[in-house]
Amino acid sequence: MSFDRSIKIAPSILSADFADFGREIQAIEAQGADWVHVDVMDGHFVPNLTFGPPAVAAFRKHVKTVMDVHLMISPVDAYIDAYAQAGADVLTAHVEAGPHIHRTMQAIRAAGMKAGVAVNPGTPIEAIEHILDITDLVCIMTVNPGFGGQKYIDMTAKVRKLRALIGDRPVHIEIDGGMDPTTAPLMAAAGADVFVAGSAVFKGGSVSTPEVYGKNIAAIRAAAQAAL
Repeated sequence: MSFDRSIKIAPSILSADFADFGREIQAIEAQGADWVHVDVMDGHFVPNLTFGPPAVAAFRKHVKTVMDVHLMISPVDAYIDAYAQAGADVLTAHVEAGPHIHRTMQAIRAAGMKAGVAVNPGTPIEAIEHILDITDLVCIMTVNPGFGGQKYIDMTAKVRKLRALIGDRPVHIEIDGGMDPTTAPLMAAAGADVFVAGSAVFKGGSVSTPEVYGKNIAAIRAAAQAAL
């Protein structure tokens, strides 16, 4: 995965049909998704339980773009190798999930993946300032993690501050939570380039009507690009 700061849409399969993940992944990619976002939750760090390494490995067989795996779990380090073996291209850990985020980023990279760090709405961006040199992606949460379909929390000032801290480093700014054609432009203007969208992509469509996914993806992309 090479660095490219163009707008990227990463549909979250948490909003897909759980009984048909393979065809759902194929549908969103065929309809213009740049990355496939996989939300891993442990029922401990966040109040929900989703996908373990075997499920992610099963998704990998269908993903042709970038598999972007977001770990909302604690602890993280013990599971890094398992998600590497499952085929994650990007593995993101929360700065709040453990005491040694620098070590976690080193371990993710050592396992052959791009290293992401996620920051919850209540966490100041300064918490990750000193790991930017070993980080490939910063995921700014614009909802409190744990569930899809939540109301967007405005993190424009935080994203602007992050953009300034990153400078010319090749680090993606990803936004996760409440992204749609109304909110994505706010984040794009502040400096973000990767947009996670769940219900805003999957609403109204299905594997039998995938063109709806395409229209939804295109609408978010166009709105974000217009704000640049």
